[in-house]
Amino acid sequence: MRNGWLKFGCFLTGINYEILSTCSELSKKRLLKYTSALLIICLLWMVIGYAFTERYLKGTWYVCLVGAAAMIFLIIQIERQVILSSRDNRGLQVFRGVIAIAMALIGTVIIDQHLFKDDIDKRKLFSMDEEVKLILPGRAEELKRQLDEMDSIILSKEGERKYIADDVVKNAFVTIVEQDISYDSARKKVVTVSKRKVPNPKASLLEPMDKTIISLRKEKAKKDSLLLGLRPQIEADIKANVGFLDELEVMFDLLTESGVSACAWSIWFIFLLGLELFILVSKLYETETDYDRRMQQQMELHYRRIDLLKQQAE
Repeated sequence: MRNGWLKFGCFLTGINYEILSTCSELSKKRLLKYTSALLIICLLWMVIGYAFTERYLKGTWYVCLVGAAAMIFLIIQIERQVILSSRDNRGLQVFRGVIAIAMALIGTVIIDQHLFKDDIDKRKLFSMDEEVKLILPGRAEELKRQLDEMDSIILSKEGERKYIADDVVKNAFVTIVEQDISYDSARKKVVTVSKRKVPNPKASLLEPMDKTIISLRKEKAKKDSLLLGLRPQIEADIKANVGFLDELEVMFDLLTESGVSACAWSIWFIFLLGLELFILVSKLYETETDYDRRMQQQMELHYRRIDLLKQQAE
């Protein structure tokens, strides 16, 4: 079990297991310390990555898992830069400190936006009215324009139908004149003219026109209902489209107006910053172990081999 844990720790940190397995208990304890700290940081950022992908990127559960895995991969690679570097690399340590502050800020913002979700939603209700006032007139004007056009079309169709219906009432039957041309025995053309009355063919136009008018009225009724429910629909759209920057502005207002909110935010920031700097601080104040000596010895041995090869080549 312990060897498996050591192998897992070496996999995370990039430390060579074959060399570590021959080292003292002190080197192994240091690896376990780094592994525990790295797992805590990875677990925290896995939750942050999942929450961010779900809330702001609108990802499905498997997309959220991909986002969480990406954050874990990123954290491991960043921490490896510190773990595998020497204690004398001050430039890297300063750079890691800057990254730690930035990541602590990002993590605190995302976590607090979930913790203060109800407070943010309450505060957004005040700003929602202003957004609705900006959006509502334009959409309402467009719907009214469409309704006016449909009213004109319906009136035109009804007028056309009335004209046809009046004509059918006045002239229920129309006279059709037919000519029959034939030839007698002397091959003279004989034209026979006959007249007969048939129902007015315009009557067949009434049913399709009625269906068209009914369809137009139904469509107009739908647009009327849309116009009546336009404000609730706009409010629902605003609530559905959660913006990261919008919530960030609301969060900033909460922090500047409420000392309790600012205190809670500061606690989370200090906590995350401490986690981010945990490995870095441990690296700064760690003592040299036999693993470090083995690595130094291995490097010196390779240098000697290179020098010998160079001498032989000369």
